Amino acid sequence: MSELPTELVPLTPEQHAVVELARTFAAEEIRPRARAVDEADIETPWDLWRKAAKVGITGFMLPEEFGGGGFTDVFTQVLVQEELCVGDLGIGNLLCSNGFFADPVLALGTEEQQRTWLTPLAGPDTPMTSLATTEPGAGSDAASISTTARRTEGGYLLNGQKAWISNAGEADRYVVFAKTDPTQRSRGVSAFLLHKDTEGVTFGEPMRKMGQRAIVCREIFFSDAFVPEENRLGDEGQGFVGLMRTFDISRAVLGAAATGVARAAYEYARDYARTREQFGKPIIEHQAVAFRLADMRTRIEQSRLMTWRAARRLDAGLSATTEAAMAKLTASETAAYCTWAAVQTLGGWGYSREFPVEQWMRDAKLEEIEEGTSDIMRLIIARSL
Repeated sequence: MSELPTELVPLTPEQHAVVELARTFAAEEIRPRARAVDEADIETPWDLWRKAAKVGITGFMLPEEFGGGGFTDVFTQVLVQEELCVGDLGIGNLLCSNGFFADPVLALGTEEQQRTWLTPLAGPDTPMTSLATTEPGAGSDAASISTTARRTEGGYLLNGQKAWISNAGEADRYVVFAKTDPTQRSRGVSAFLLHKDTEGVTFGEPMRKMGQRAIVCREIFFSDAFVPEENRLGDEGQGFVGLMRTFDISRAVLGAAATGVARAAYEYARDYARTREQFGKPIIEHQAVAFRLADMRTRIEQSRLMTWRAARRLDAGLSATTEAAMAKLTASETAAYCTWAAVQTLGGWGYSREFPVEQWMRDAKLEEIEEGTSDIMRLIIARSL
């Protein structure tokens, strides 16, 4: 695996160490297990989760005061995410999923909530977490969710259904978005913290997916599930604002993830093209193949730099909604192109499950859908013009 081109962005010794940790873990632990995890389909790779937790990968992005690695800046997070996803996109996203849970808790939670819910995520026995927004009738239009949180003595009763929830049923802790005022759209959305064993919470069967099978998805059903008032994040109606804030971070991080799988596909196709001979010479010397590899390399550099720009703006406290959307859009479509191009370069072998590129092509498709489809990213960008 090649190294990140960080010569123009000097890193601290601590950043170098965590990036090197991620690179080594990806090469020695993730890549060798990736095909077996994909074939297992609906089984969470708990062995990799525990190994990653033991070396600090699952909690590197959490604040030091809660026992985490202290790399709360988005820039370091995108560096690490790219390295992990060079090993495998689904596994890389899984191992950093506690960061997606932590973002709304840090954005909306009280100090006591942050300490109570985030501290357990920093140790070697960290539980898995989940963020529950999407519903059968509410995907890109998150403000249209219909799950309700009705006030009752001491808290709220949740009723409704979530769909396509990553780590659902596997996770111990959840951030759930529900309507405290069903007559409103975004202003009626509130966020709540709850545990897996909350009475009235049940889970559907694992959903069989095209790719990124390391992350098991299920439906969640709420039937008068009681959530105490102290587990509400922020005030009533603040949930949507908190969600949009965390989307800026998560889209930058997913941009890095998509860049990672694009890089894996490029490096694999390049190395194959150097050794595969047709018409008396390595196929990399044929212009059609060489130009395709050139396009892959160029798109990867574009994606990485756009992701870094969004991360830097977020770390500087600047608005980055448009930049994060641009990064995710560009990187996800780069991942789709580069994985396709890798399959094309390997020809018939690229279509075989003996080689990883067909899996990467399946995995990459999700990046154009999750956390806002490419259509929604274009809509966000267009609104800023």
